[in-house]
Amino acid sequence: MNQFSYRGPVRWRQLVEWMLEDGVITESEAARTIARCSQAESAQPALVRLAAVGVEAAADGRPMEVEQLTQYLAQRAGLEYLRIDPLKVDAGKVADTMSAVYAERHKVLPVQIAPNEVVVATSEPFIDDWVAEVERQAKRPVRRVVSNPVDIKRYTAEFFALAKSVRAAQKSGGAAGTASFEQLVELGKTGRQLDANDQGVIQVVDWLWQYAFDQRASDIHLEPRREQGVIRFRIDGVLHPVYQVPPGVMNAITARIKLLGRMDVVEKRRPQDGRIKTRNPRGDEIEMRLSTLPTAFGEKLVMRIFDPDTAVKDLAALGFTSHDAARWQALVERPHGIILVTGPTGSGKTTTLYSTLRRVATEEVNVSTIEDPIENIDPRLNQTQVQPQLNFGFAEGVRALMRQDPDIIMIGEIRDLETAEMAVQAALTGHLVFTTLHTNDAPSALTRLMELGVPPYLLSATVLGVLAQRLIRLLCKQCRVLDEEASAEMLTEAIKPWKINNGSYRPYKPVGCVDCRMTGFRGRMGIYELLAVTEEFKTQVQSNTGLASLRKQAISDGMRPLRLAGALRVAEGVTTLQEVISATPPLA
Repeated sequence: MNQFSYRGPVRWRQLVEWMLEDGVITESEAARTIARCSQAESAQPALVRLAAVGVEAAADGRPMEVEQLTQYLAQRAGLEYLRIDPLKVDAGKVADTMSAVYAERHKVLPVQIAPNEVVVATSEPFIDDWVAEVERQAKRPVRRVVSNPVDIKRYTAEFFALAKSVRAAQKSGGAAGTASFEQLVELGKTGRQLDANDQGVIQVVDWLWQYAFDQRASDIHLEPRREQGVIRFRIDGVLHPVYQVPPGVMNAITARIKLLGRMDVVEKRRPQDGRIKTRNPRGDEIEMRLSTLPTAFGEKLVMRIFDPDTAVKDLAALGFTSHDAARWQALVERPHGIILVTGPTGSGKTTTLYSTLRRVATEEVNVSTIEDPIENIDPRLNQTQVQPQLNFGFAEGVRALMRQDPDIIMIGEIRDLETAEMAVQAALTGHLVFTTLHTNDAPSALTRLMELGVPPYLLSATVLGVLAQRLIRLLCKQCRVLDEEASAEMLTEAIKPWKINNGSYRPYKPVGCVDCRMTGFRGRMGIYELLAVTEEFKTQVQSNTGLASLRKQAISDGMRPLRLAGALRVAEGVTTLQEVISATPPLA
């Protein structure tokens, strides 16, 4: 049967016949599938039903998932296949194109509204009686694509519910773009019943959080603009636009989140910090750190998400090689001294420190921290936040902690000589001190401390090691392909005078798919440069021979530079050379 002569909903029996006809499945598999599907009636869509019984492809004998079956259906119907990426769908425009009832009735979902066309996803490619009506409503032609019926059902519910909530919040916030949510809060304080429309703000905030957790976001940015407020997620280190809302709704959302974070809702002229605990769709507790900043068009709010799944990792999961993992473990087991973690903002220092502290925080030891701010509250740690307005900074915090009988101290950052001297004093009196600095590489941490004014003899007596780190994006395993143009010589040129065994070089390059949002990358991992202080290195520090000499000695003692650590990951095929070069300082 010609696919274009078929009209009506997709039936599972018809799909089985087509797949057999096209050689996608064997005759025996077709008979088995028909027998299984016939045993029980089901209201599931045909594609979902076939995937549930595990219809096996003739090519490899593996069960076909809904996505594979959808791709086959699109090919059979002569239409483009599209896997819906929710980050690229403007939910507001979706709701303007058709009603939720209409979308659910016809099992369609607008996924792109362009000036010259409307792209509509459907799981029923042989039903098109709705097209003319949508074209009249949208005043532009419709282009149909075939998508997973499960995704269409899910996102239809989510997008239209979000658009409804935004509209309700807009009514609650007023058409003039003023932040009237505070007025609703005041009404609540007086005991009067709140307007029902404020429920829209609550629903938008709940959707925003759950959506961010679902998309693996590390940060949520609410950015006020002149015409529209912009919501963006940071995923794998890159910001992605998610949604635009009217200014009044943005103000109401910000006020709602500030209220939940125990922040001053009325105060908008100065920065504020807050904290919220909530749960992700799996029920795991998620902690978010809030930060507001006054801008030209209102308050900008950033929520940093601390997912427990990423907070506690073993060394291999963090990205440590076996070479560095053993050396790092030996350092953190030392009874006293200073261990420094260096790198720019966003390089993963916090994750490394918390993962390490959680492993050493046993019942036999007292682990205390002084932070600005407390990144992630953990019951195993005694955590203190600096308060500059009370003249309680890092130096004062360490001085107070010294009287608390600590075994291990974590100092959020060394910013001045006084804090550095207190860290040295704590190490000299028998404590293990973890702290951070902002330097490009590990040896530079020693020279930075000397520049602050710490005597070299004290550094050589207390510093145990320095860990410099960066985060690199990982190639998406679903779409990466071998890079035929890359050569081992290119990698060797980038890491001269170091060399890598050419036999282990497997270069891949990014392609892009829906799983990675067409970026070609999914997830991140750390690369590390670990300097372990030896007697020879102490001699170099005391002699103050300069950064070049310190770096040379550290390499002689077993330190692998950051770029070399990244190159090893390139050779393994988990990232690209360009990603490593952009993230690491050049080899001296």
